[in-house]
Amino acid sequence: MRTRAAALLEQPGKWQVIDIDVDEPAEHEVLVRFVAAGLCHSDDHAATGDMPVGKFPLIGGHEGAGVVEAVGPGVRALAVGDHVVAQFVPSCGRCRACTSGGGNLCDLGMYALAGSMPDGTFRAHHNGADVGQMTMVGTFAEHAVVSEYSLTKISPDIPFQVAALLSCGVPTGWGSAEYGAEVKAGDTVIVMGTGGVGMNAVQAAAARGAAYVIAADPVAFKREQALKLGATHAFASIDEAADFARSVTGGQGASSAVVAVGVTTGEHVAQAVNAIGKFGIVVVTGIGNYLAEGLPINLWLLSMMQKRIQGVIFGMGTPPFEIARLADMYLAGRLKLDELVTTTYRLDEVNQAYADMHAGRNIRGVILHGG
Repeated sequence: MRTRAAALLEQPGKWQVIDIDVDEPAEHEVLVRFVAAGLCHSDDHAATGDMPVGKFPLIGGHEGAGVVEAVGPGVRALAVGDHVVAQFVPSCGRCRACTSGGGNLCDLGMYALAGSMPDGTFRAHHNGADVGQMTMVGTFAEHAVVSEYSLTKISPDIPFQVAALLSCGVPTGWGSAEYGAEVKAGDTVIVMGTGGVGMNAVQAAAARGAAYVIAADPVAFKREQALKLGATHAFASIDEAADFARSVTGGQGASSAVVAVGVTTGEHVAQAVNAIGKFGIVVVTGIGNYLAEGLPINLWLLSMMQKRIQGVIFGMGTPPFEIARLADMYLAGRLKLDELVTTTYRLDEVNQAYADMHAGRNIRGVILHGG
């Protein structure tokens, strides 16, 4: 079949809406009609060149929700008509990572930036050439063939535009606080960067009973929203946030700091390390240029104060489990998702959507296919 998609033709580059041909689903694959796609900063990293990409053209989008329209041979867990959320990290359930509780590091993830299916081949084509799909899903396409290992079934009661956020931003942010920072009741937590990921670290820290949830973001709009979503205090800089954390902890510093800055640098991590106290944890969730090296941190304080730096992908949780439980929390009124969607866009407005993200106008923008 033929469909439309927003793709990168080069790196660095702008998104271009092109017509693509989509194959029939092969074994363990399904055809999805995507209804909504979240506009995460990670796709912008692909556009700017901060993130390596293995195949051009590359259909963008790794946050998305839609409806199964066809299933290939061997698919058991999904059926035509099911509502699904894309996983930017697949989970086969069989590799060592999956079977040891690390489904967010499934071996199939090796194909994510290659843009192919798990067998190394491609299901989308443009003018006779193979087309890659961002993290094996490519939700900026109106229709896509996706591995069943990259999809989780959800309740049809969840609106597509908020279900899409369960693909990445919500579980990544929530898990950064719960699993990465190990937030406990009474903790003092700093969240650096309160966009589509950091805002969910704020929600999680508040839900887990942190006494102080301190948002640090230079954008006034994001600070205001953070206060509505669980932050107790909000500051324009990490230095102000750190000073406040020390003022309420007898000079010790924060229990943890989640770094969710859109383009993360070593300096951001160093600032977070300086903001935490003894036994403190710095969670590095945001990403920057993949070639960047070095952390300008004081190794004496890292060792002598027993501080920890913890990297996080998909919130350190197993994708199908995290998506399902967060969906249940939303349906029970215990997780705010509607409030995260600031603006919706048509597919042809994708570049404007990213301009709005850079300008700090959105917590999360969402493409509505066909809208």
